[in-house]
Amino acid sequence: MADVHTSSQRSYNMSRIRSTNTKPELLVRKFLFAHGFRYKLHDKSLPGKPDIVLPKYRTVIFVHGCFWHGHTNCKYFKIPQTRTDWWLNKINTNKANDAKAVKALKKDGWKIIILWECGLKAGKIERKLAFLLKQLPA
Repeated sequence: MADVHTSSQRSYNMSRIRSTNTKPELLVRKFLFAHGFRYKLHDKSLPGKPDIVLPKYRTVIFVHGCFWHGHTNCKYFKIPQTRTDWWLNKINTNKANDAKAVKALKKDGWKIIILWECGLKAGKIERKLAFLLKQLPA
C-alpha cells in the first residue's frame, strides 16, 4: 500500500513528534507538582533516561506512548501498513530497551512506575492518577 503523503510531508509530520515534554507527560508532571512532589526530568545518569525521577522516594516514572512502546491489546497501537518490517524492528527494539532499563533500575533499588498514554486519556485519567498517588509514599 502506498503512503498517502509525499516524502517531504511525511518527513515534516515525523519531525513534529516529540520524545520529551509530551502531553501525557506534562499531565503527570502537573499532577505530581500540585500534590507536593518534586522531581527531576529525563535523568541521563539513570538507565533508560526516565521521564520523571523522584529521588527522595527512589522512584522513577516512565510515561510510554502506546505506539512507540508497543502497548499490546491497545487500540492506539496499530502496526503501520507500509514498511511493516522496519516498524516492527523499531518497536521491538524499543521494548527490549525498556525491559533492559527496568531490569537495571530494579537491580539498583529503584521503584518503577510505567504509565501508558491510553490510561491518560479523558475518562480514564482521574483513575490512573489516583492509582499513581497510591503507588507513591505519602
